[in-house]
Amino acid sequence: MHHKKSRNPPIRRRRLLAAGTAAALALGLSLTGCSANDDGRVTLDFFQFKPEAVAQFTQIVKDFEAENPTIKVVINTVPDPDTAIRTLLVKDKTPDVLTLNGNGNFGDLAGACVFADLSDYPAAKRTIPAVQDILNGLGTCHGSETNGLPFANNASGILYNPEIFAANGVKVPQTWDELIAAADKFKANGVNPFYMTLKDAWTVLPSYVNLAGNLMPQDFFKDVRSAGWTAATGEYSFEKNGGDAATKLKKLFSYAQKGAESAGYDDGNAAFGAGKSAMYLQGSFAIPAIRASNPDAKVASFPYPTTNDPAKNVLVSGVDVALAVGKDTKHPAEARKFIEFLMAPKVIDSYAKAQSALTPVVDGAPSSDPALAGMQDFFNDGRVIGYFDHHVPPSIPLPALLQQFILDGKQDAYLARMDHEFEKLAARTLTKEGK
Repeated sequence: MHHKKSRNPPIRRRRLLAAGTAAALALGLSLTGCSANDDGRVTLDFFQFKPEAVAQFTQIVKDFEAENPTIKVVINTVPDPDTAIRTLLVKDKTPDVLTLNGNGNFGDLAGACVFADLSDYPAAKRTIPAVQDILNGLGTCHGSETNGLPFANNASGILYNPEIFAANGVKVPQTWDELIAAADKFKANGVNPFYMTLKDAWTVLPSYVNLAGNLMPQDFFKDVRSAGWTAATGEYSFEKNGGDAATKLKKLFSYAQKGAESAGYDDGNAAFGAGKSAMYLQGSFAIPAIRASNPDAKVASFPYPTTNDPAKNVLVSGVDVALAVGKDTKHPAEARKFIEFLMAPKVIDSYAKAQSALTPVVDGAPSSDPALAGMQDFFNDGRVIGYFDHHVPPSIPLPALLQQFILDGKQDAYLARMDHEFEKLAARTLTKEGK
């Protein structure tokens, strides 16, 4: 993340992981560390966090072992990866190779110096620079290493039904005013502009991260997450800089269909897949679920037009799967070989195709999925930014606060509450750093 990093990794690591001790005792995980088999093969422990990709990673490992008969890879998939990885770290059982979501938790762990520096890996030279910057921007050891490589990216844009657009004579919006005009036209024609799912608080986030990420200062968190920050004395604050994003979020959700308060994410995927709205404010991660509800669903996409200048449109993209290596692995050569295999074009392209993901390497194949076509060029050109909420610590209940704001419409109260939460965080940071 953009806030100040500790120069004393062991102290930060103990502080970071202390909360996981109780979970460690409760879970009692005993995952296998790197070792040598009776048959002489080296065993690598592979921490794999995506349950929907178990079959694919199983095949990837089989292919790797076939090409590397002296290495055995043991896959460990767990139901709660954030808790599980902290549990393993507390027990000094850091896996040799890991897949993790490239979010704030990954940034905290990278900043705690528990992962190896991968900057000299050949694969690191092939990643799209803007995407690598997103991952590194979450946190790195000493603020200078590359502790993860992007393996697969998602994209948070607006999904739409091209048949409904065509039937109503609506073109893909390039500006904010065009987006609102499109929503108004659909509404006037008796079509739901969007299908909202306010039962699940987090589903407000995709819209907010696009609006806030594009409309608020680029170095917002560098200031707001500094020790001793206050809304009154800081250069930035939610009250000073967050009004435009909040106002536009409120406008989008004013088009919510009747009963949106009781509709959940699964309901939204099924409804959009059935053609019950022209647009859906979810990212690429929703596409497999939409198609699971209706294999014939019509899905296309476009980046959020958050202003009236199309040149300012950018795509919010996160590293859905990041690859990392345990800093203290006893088999760095074998771990490197496995990472390079995973990052090979044939593997990374195959994974992206199966998971409706974007390939974050310069030599990756463009997605053939028509649902991603509207966002592919932005991604290839590096016109991307990371997720705004990845810089908001878990102690701040952002999804619940956003949900409450949309339900009650009290914008000033929302902005003031966010500033208050970050002031509490800054005060704790000040105390820890002893300043």
